Order: sequence, then C-alpha cells, then structure tokens
Amino acid sequence: MTKTQQTSQTADGKRQSEARTAVTRSASPRRLSRGLAAGAALLLAALTAAPALAAPPAGAGQAPADVAQAGQGRGTLLSLTPLGSRRRDEVVARAQKAGLDAGTARYGVAAYRLTYRTITPDGRPTTASGLLALPRGGGRQLPPVVHTHGTLAYRGYAPSVSEGPDRAVTALYASAGRAAIAPDYLGLGMSPGRHPYMDARSAASASLDMLRAARSAAPRLGAALAHEVSVTGFSQGGQVTMELGRALDRGADPHFRLGMLAPVGGPYDLDGSELPAMFDGRVDTRSAVFYIAFFLTAQNRLHPLYTHPGEVFRAPYADRVEELFDGDHPAEDIAGKLPGRLEDLLTDTWYRKLQHPSGALLEALRANDRTCDWTPDREVRITLYTATGDRDVPIANTRSCADELSGHGAKVTVVDQGRDADHYTSFLRSEPSIARALPVARR
Repeated sequence: MTKTQQTSQTADGKRQSEARTAVTRSASPRRLSRGLAAGAALLLAALTAAPALAAPPAGAGQAPADVAQAGQGRGTLLSLTPLGSRRRDEVVARAQKAGLDAGTARYGVAAYRLTYRTITPDGRPTTASGLLALPRGGGRQLPPVVHTHGTLAYRGYAPSVSEGPDRAVTALYASAGRAAIAPDYLGLGMSPGRHPYMDARSAASASLDMLRAARSAAPRLGAALAHEVSVTGFSQGGQVTMELGRALDRGADPHFRLGMLAPVGGPYDLDGSELPAMFDGRVDTRSAVFYIAFFLTAQNRLHPLYTHPGEVFRAPYADRVEELFDGDHPAEDIAGKLPGRLEDLLTDTWYRKLQHPSGALLEALRANDRTCDWTPDREVRITLYTATGDRDVPIANTRSCADELSGHGAKVTVVDQGRDADHYTSFLRSEPSIARALPVARR
C-alpha cells in the first residue's frame, strides 16, 4: 500500500480484517490497523481495506436450535440464510475497494450462509458455517471453487458473518460463473467452541463438509455443482488448500474430484521454515509474537503442551493470553495486550524450546507439516504463489512444499511475486492469475 493510499483510507478501510489490525511496529490503534498483513503459520492475511464489519449475528458461536431434528451425516445442511445480492457493478466496486483485480466479473452474485454438520479434531459431532456465492444468470451446472481464508482470531470476521475481504474475493470468483465456497472453519462464524488454530486436518474436514453442504444447497437455489473442484487460499488458507486437496485427490467424496490447486503464501513447513524464521529476523517480530501466542494456546488443547500458561508465557501475559484468543476478541484488541518481542512473551525455557522443538511441541508441528507430502493425480494443476519479500510467511515454506510435491512426481509451478511484495501484496498480485485460471460455467 502506498503512502497516498494509506492516508486516503476511509473509515471503513481502517477497520480491516484481523491481520492488518493485529500487529505492527507501533502500539497505536491507527498503526495497528495498518500493520502486519497476514498470516504466517498463524494469522490471517488481510485482503486490504475491508468494508466496515458488522457485529456477529445473534447466535454466532452457538449451534443451530434445530440440530437435533436434522440429518446425522457429515456435510448435512442444517440451515440456509440469504445474505443478499449484488449487481455486477457492486461486486466490482467491492473487489476494487479490497484492492482486487475485478476483470473477470461478469454477473451479479447472490450470497448465502450455510450451517452444516461436521466433526471436531477428535471426531465428535459439531456444526460449522460458511459462505456460498452463486452467479445470477451464470448457468446451472457450476464449477465449484473453494476459497480458504487466512487466520482469524475473532469469529465475527469469518466469511459468512463479515462483509469483509474474504466475502469480496468469494463474490468475485462467483461473478465469473462459478459456485464459490468459503468455509468459516471450526470455532469461527456460527460454529461453537474455540477455533483449533493451525490444525490442518480439522480445517480441511470442515471445508470438505462445507463443500458437501453447498452441493445440497445448490439445487434449492436453482443450480448444481459440477464434479471438478478447484481449491485456492491465502496464508493459513494455503495450508488448508493443500490438506483439502489431498483429501479430494484421495477420493474423500465420490462426487468430487480435484482439478486445480492455487494456494498463496501458505505456511507449509512450520518446523523447518516458519518457526526458524521467527527467530532469525525473516518474520517481523510483532507478527511472530501474535502467531506464537495464538498457535501455542490453540495447540495446547490438541497436543497438551503445558498445564498452566505460566510455564510458557511471562507475567503479565500468562494471565491473559488464553482469554485473548477465545474467539471473541478482535485482533486490534489483542495486539496492544501482547509484547513486541518473543523474549518478552516467553519464559526462558520455552524461548529455547521453540528454537529446538521436541516432544509434544515437535509432534504438533509435524502434524501440520505434512500437507505437501502426497502424490497428486497427474492431471491436477498445481501452482504455488509466494513472494521473496514476504515477512509473514517466508518463501522457504513454498520451496519446501514444491520440493515435497516434486519428489512425489508432481508437476508444480512456483510463482514468486518479487522482493518488493509483502505478504498481502503477494496475494493481490496472484489473484488475477488465479481468477483467470479457474474454470467457469459453460452456457
């Protein structure tokens, strides 16, 4: 973003998506709202100046009241809530306000929130929500594209709840003639409980079940989903893209087959690339603080790392850090309550442990470092987007992913958006290519 663009932001633009409001080199609210553009292994990458975000609707974070009467299978559609329609020019205006290239927009778009059945990381039944956007007049048999969002600490910023950047890009993909699907993930949007942050498997399973729910919803809306699925995502969503791609490629649902993968800036290699970069200066220090705090508090619920926060976090942060990441605090509220350096956040023991992971910590990292370790079908098109200038998710993550996929015989294209592109800019530069490459409905 140029200095001129920064000074001309509207009041709406100042209330950007989480990552942009989360962490910066200054603690002032104005600077915080322009800070860190997204989500390395752990934060949402902002998709630019988002519109003002509405408060979560009543019931956000709670299961629908009619769950007991609904079907029992994963992906069962529980409710379908219209979120309104936009003309083509309105889709274009929203996209451009978010800094997106809107050259592929052709139709108006209708948006819907879906709530559906899925499972927790340990396999128990739960519910989740997500956004479905369909073109108005763009054909009945629509190719589905899944957009997986970056890190969110606040459930009210999820795609199906917020008039934010993820909704803008999802509408843009739909406007070209596609069924565009943006899962909220567990613990965000209308899903109960806390978000199991950076648990790639549960994020992918919730995304797969959202795809199934969208298939059920489409006929009620005068459309149908084609078989071939494209998956794209940004930042944390890049990791989810690869895990969901693996599930689809292995036949997780017989109705769908994987056609294209196009993630941007994903944290595919936490142990070997992302975590070391937080200690050697390749990741911005305040970004590292936010990411590490969110990651450790979330992973502790999945891979017990500590019994009391004081074992990991220094005072006064030990008394507040878990509450800050409960899903009800926007990142702009969180950032000012965390320090600027990892040395000030972590105890000496955990500062050393994160530089030399072992035990349960190493297990948690490696559990999420397998998203590129598989053999895709030779017909699957794979393009990995990144940027040498990314100080949230260093390019080493993408190189590691490309090496793993290539080692399995996959043909992978890596696109480097340059040294002058930060994390968010890498997405802005990649989006036009992704949008043009995605399949569209045939009239």
